[in-house]
Amino acid sequence: MTPQMTTGIQLDGVSRSFGEIRAVDNLTIDVPQGSVAVLLGPNGAGKTTTVRLITGSLRPDAGSISIFGLDPVEDGQAVRQRCGVVPPKPALYDRLTGRSNLEYAAMIWDAPPEAIDEAAERFAIDDALHLKVAGYSTGMRTRLALARAVLHDPDILLLDEPTAGLDPESARAVLDLIRELAGSGRTVIMATHLLHEAEGIADQVILMGAGSARAAGHPLDLAARYMKDPVVIIDAEDRQSLSSLESRDGVIGTSWNGALHMTIESIEILPDLVAELVNDGVRLTRIEPMAATLEHLYFEMQRQLREQAPPPGVAQQLPRNPKGSPP
Repeated sequence: MTPQMTTGIQLDGVSRSFGEIRAVDNLTIDVPQGSVAVLLGPNGAGKTTTVRLITGSLRPDAGSISIFGLDPVEDGQAVRQRCGVVPPKPALYDRLTGRSNLEYAAMIWDAPPEAIDEAAERFAIDDALHLKVAGYSTGMRTRLALARAVLHDPDILLLDEPTAGLDPESARAVLDLIRELAGSGRTVIMATHLLHEAEGIADQVILMGAGSARAAGHPLDLAARYMKDPVVIIDAEDRQSLSSLESRDGVIGTSWNGALHMTIESIEILPDLVAELVNDGVRLTRIEPMAATLEHLYFEMQRQLREQAPPPGVAQQLPRNPKGSPP
């Protein structure tokens, strides 16, 4: 029997307004311990406010929040001790060196001195620690903030647009860190509007819009729910010979985009379609079932959710154990 994962972060019917603006609206999410949840949505969807609510820096107007059983408002210090946070525009001490910034954070979190060099090396800023932060580039500032966030070996990592301004190598280091922490039992929430960042690392994607969770689940489950009709890319030496595909049984539709994109009822009918084409003398040069990427999934979910117009705030039930057994 597969054991259940322990809930790490839970928001139940949480709302938060700023004046007449409802930033978070009846938000319900459940993030198991040791998993990676990606808050995905456009700017203004409520992602940053959600992160601030989790740390207790904002108090909800309604609903409840539990972080490993702790209330981030009532037990704010205990919650923040377990969190590493990287905001979109991290506040750093510009007149101090990078090392002094990390030493100050290590003193606050009671982190060991060796953690400073380990974190700096991980994010490739070890050769710039002697410089004042005022001279750092945007990417270096982000890397310093990331190093500061992991000094105290937190149980939870909250990343709000973590790769903004980073070069590809540093961005890869961030994503590798996410995988590493989740693999060692840490819980990670990453807020982003960049679809490729969530690809391959998300145990669950939470699609946010207007402050609510419009849909949530493992990417494969969401793909099965929102992208039921598979697409196959197909091409031939004589492209005119593919014109009959649209009228064949099981083919929903076709469109040209570099090659023929064929939407079919089920992937099981593909061998028969290919056999029919070959028997008709078609010389095929490409047959490629199209994998559902998060980009395809995101826009398809958005389209269907607009059509369905679901009530705001209620997420689909999240999988309790998306990866299987906990580490």
